[in-house]
Order: sequence, then C-alpha cells, then structure tokens
Amino acid sequence: MKLNILAAVTIGAFCMTGAAHGQSAYPSQPIKLVVGYAPGGPVDTSARTFAKYLGDELGKAVIVENRTGASGMIAAESTIRARPDGYTLNFVASPTLTITPHIQNNTSLNLARDFTYLGLIADYTNVLVINNDVPVKSISELIDYAKKHPDTVTFGSAGVGASNHLSAELLKQKTSTEMLHVPYRGNAPAMMDVIGGKITYMFDITSTAIPYIESGRVRALAVTSRDRNAGLPDVPSMIEAGVEDYEVTGWYGLIGPAGLPADVQQKISDALQNVAKNKAFDETMLRGGYTLHTLDGKAFLAKAQNEYAMWGKVIEKAGIETN
Repeated sequence: MKLNILAAVTIGAFCMTGAAHGQSAYPSQPIKLVVGYAPGGPVDTSARTFAKYLGDELGKAVIVENRTGASGMIAAESTIRARPDGYTLNFVASPTLTITPHIQNNTSLNLARDFTYLGLIADYTNVLVINNDVPVKSISELIDYAKKHPDTVTFGSAGVGASNHLSAELLKQKTSTEMLHVPYRGNAPAMMDVIGGKITYMFDITSTAIPYIESGRVRALAVTSRDRNAGLPDVPSMIEAGVEDYEVTGWYGLIGPAGLPADVQQKISDALQNVAKNKAFDETMLRGGYTLHTLDGKAFLAKAQNEYAMWGKVIEKAGIETN
C-alpha cells in the first residue's frame, strides 16, 4: 500500500510538472493568424507585417490565413470555434465587431462572450476624397454645394454597411444634408469612379488613398480622426473643418477564442506590446497612414463595445436595411 501511495504521489508530481512545462513552452508550434479580408488589401497587408514581428517576438512562425466573406464574419466565426490554446488568433478590423453584427441578422455575435481580447494594435483613418472637377475645396463648401444641388451629390463605398458608407451617413446626419449613396464591391472601383467623375466623393482609408491624393488624381477635404493624420499633415480633421464632434477611426486588434489560458494570454499580450515598440514596425505602419495605438485586452473590449453602440444608432437613424 505504501508503495502504491508513493507511486501515485510520484506520478502525480510528474504529471503536474509535465503540465506546467507544457504551458510554459507556449508556443511550441506555428501560430495561425486568421484575416477576414482578401489578400492584398489594407487589412491583409497590415496583418502580414504584424505577423512577421509577432513571430519574431514569440519565437515561432505566425502564418496568415485569409478566410474571406461576410465582412469578416467568416473569420470571426472560425475563431469562435477554434480550440482555445493560443494557436489560432484573429487580426480583426473594427467593422467586423462594431458594424457588421448590426447589418447581418443571421449572426448572434456577443462581443464579451465570444472572444479573448489580447490588445489593440493600430488606428486607421478615413479621408474624404472628391472628384477634381467638383467646384468645392472644403467640407463647408461641399455641404453648401449639396444643399444647392439636391439629389446630384453622390458618394461611393465598399458596400452597404461598410465603414466608409457609415462615415458618410454620419456626415449627412451631423450636417442635415441629403446625398445619394452608391455602393460598390470594394473601395477600388469606387475610387476609380471618383477619379472618373461618375460619383462625387468617397471616404477611403488613408493607406490606399494617399497615392491618389499625392498624384493629384483626387482632392482630399478632411480626415475623420480627431487630429490630423501624419500621412496627410496638410489635410484638416472633420472637426477642424467645422463638423462638430465628428470623429471616426477604425482599428486593428488581436483576438482569440474565448477561454484562452491566462498565461498564454499574457505571453501574447506582452509580445504585442513589444511589437508596438519596435521602431521598424512603427515606421512601416506610419508610412501607410496608420497611428500606433495599443490598448490592453480590457480597454480594447470596452472600446469595441462603445463603438458597437454608436454605430447601432447611426445605422438605425439612417434606416439601413439589414439582411
């Protein structure tokens, strides 16, 4: 009996040591970073930049996997179903958590319940760009022009419920101005029609709009962040341009499935913070018009919940149909 007890204690101690060793060894294999948008777009390219630096910090490869569809919801749902072991993470763009759930009735996404929030990475800003032949050079002139030419001022977007669609709806609501929405299948074709004069203007993310602005193919009127954007220092913010309390920034963050072990959460979060302090990563993101903005998991969740509530009100007031 004594031998059996001793053996049991020895085996138990071995198992506990082995379990502890297994946990401390994270990561012991490559990590999958799910992205809900197509290769080559701004979310994908930012995710691939981040993946390289995160892998360097964790000592294992971080491999991007594009799971496109439903404005990022396909990727979000695959993350919810993933094993909570730290080997499936999601480089998530803000619309997936704060806008899409309002638009798609077939989702039961619960922000607090369904994910582990590991940290905010960066903010991105939209910029309002307008066709060069439209005789306006400021936001106030655009509003005056729209009120004098009802039903003729049009704006493009990446689709109904996209963040640039809602940026324009918020402008309409704050200025009591009517303008016609023209949805496209992505930002690129909308930008081509702004350049060609088929639509009046659009909001586009700074990282993709800057080349068109610098080449003179479109004119920038204002950025949607509270402060000016480092990539467009001569372009005023919407607030500077006279639209009171107008502030819209998107963001990229890192989430995992609910129930990630605390030690794994901590290791990933620490690595994320170290990536954000890396000068080369910072410079790469800043050149794309991004602003590095790190938050811990708790603050990240609170930000997502606040913006989810804000966009719900905008969508309801705009009468945007859900599906």
